[in-house]
Amino acid sequence: MKKKINDVQLSYLNINDYSELKQVMISSYHALDDAYWASEKIEKLIHIFPEGQVVIKVNNDIAGCALTIVVNSSELDSHHTYSEITSNYTFDTHTNEGDLLYGIDVFVKPEFRGLRLGRRLYDYRKELCERLNLKGILFGGRIPNYHKYSNSISPRQYIEKVKAKKINDPVLNFQLSNDFHPVRILKNYLKGDVESEEYAVLLRWDNVFYEKPKTKASSIKKIVRIGVVQWQMRSYKSSQELLQQVEYFVDALSGYKSDFALFPEFFNAPLMAAYNHLSESDAIRELAKYTEEIKQAMANLAISYNINIITGSMPELVDNTLFNVGYLCKRDGSIERFEKLHVTPDERKVWALQGGSEVKTFNTDCSQIGILICYDVEFPELSRLLADDGMDVLFVPFLTDTQNGYSRIRNCAQARAIENECYVVIAGSVGNLPNVHNMDIQYAQPMVFTPCDFQFPTNGIKAEATPNTEMILIADVDMDLLRDLRNHGSVMNMADRRKDLYSLKRNN
Repeated sequence: MKKKINDVQLSYLNINDYSELKQVMISSYHALDDAYWASEKIEKLIHIFPEGQVVIKVNNDIAGCALTIVVNSSELDSHHTYSEITSNYTFDTHTNEGDLLYGIDVFVKPEFRGLRLGRRLYDYRKELCERLNLKGILFGGRIPNYHKYSNSISPRQYIEKVKAKKINDPVLNFQLSNDFHPVRILKNYLKGDVESEEYAVLLRWDNVFYEKPKTKASSIKKIVRIGVVQWQMRSYKSSQELLQQVEYFVDALSGYKSDFALFPEFFNAPLMAAYNHLSESDAIRELAKYTEEIKQAMANLAISYNINIITGSMPELVDNTLFNVGYLCKRDGSIERFEKLHVTPDERKVWALQGGSEVKTFNTDCSQIGILICYDVEFPELSRLLADDGMDVLFVPFLTDTQNGYSRIRNCAQARAIENECYVVIAGSVGNLPNVHNMDIQYAQPMVFTPCDFQFPTNGIKAEATPNTEMILIADVDMDLLRDLRNHGSVMNMADRRKDLYSLKRNN
């Protein structure tokens, strides 16, 4: 898709969307005779089960849709047809007392395919299934490429070959990659489906939390998966080559269903090698010219891979003043900016960097987070201000050349986790850049820190990478443990402050 994406939102389907939805269905099912649902059918679905009908909108245009009902497994014929499961398209099979979600339809407009929007729709169904405490999700999946092989193999053989990657079926491949497993072949499933020769695969996803239902619906995740990139400094011929390496890590972290990807401070510094003939201050200003391109590329990756990306930091010129800034590229398409507030003596002297002026937290679909760049974490007032604003996770991209510098970041970051009752995540770069002045060597070891109490590891370290080795670090953090700590901890640092003796406030 060529058009710039500014916003991606998942929302409940409204009957006022029908006219646009009809056109999306027609473009998505051009090979079927009955390519769209009549308005009265959509209206009934919305009336009987509003939570089950959702659309994804990109730039406020409908890009995809998922339609769902709830059925009772004890009354479900395992060899049903599409007409039977929908009660001849009346949806009278839907019951609020059922125990299975049944997928009636999922489609994505052709021009929006490739953005992994279908996965978001499937993920919503899984979250809905867990929230409603249902056994699982069931649906009949089309096999649109089967007509090419039907003269030589059976539907069962076709499925086995698709699973073995010997045949490419984009629909079935997608469903299998989203953790749905085949149950059986359904014959004469969807009348008029010539491409599938009216066969379908009954696919199922089981809710492993069925015996531990959620009692409260919430858009904030309880378990948040954090991915950290320990970036290897190496030579890159162009920004595109650097971005290929960025996408490699984003892809890997997304594959593990990470909610966040954290990159280090000045991870794009290798691009300065082309300007080594200039002074250090001029070279970093040349590097600043890549910032907008890299920001937009990472914003697109956040959408495409459904992951919130913290870009580390990059130099940025604002009215001829150089700042060290980074971006939170959210998977909903929005972008937020953060600044390094305290620049080191070396950054000020060699690069003429200036400190920023804004201290703020960021709301995400997982939790409220804070971001401090490197040296900033050594000033406890900053993270305390963020904690007062409700921060649960503090991300710290850093760049240190020696173990002395790294130890300052590491020890201060761990202290911030204890005193502010939050998680702290640090990410740095490793390796050497002999062709870049003032960036010769790097030392790092990414870590995820926790408070120190019974709910957490005794040493306050949730996860740690191998020092000075390119790799990714992935850790799950439980937001409910923070709530428990803040109310029932052995000590409660935030609550026990002597505000009668001292206080902390912003000047702006």
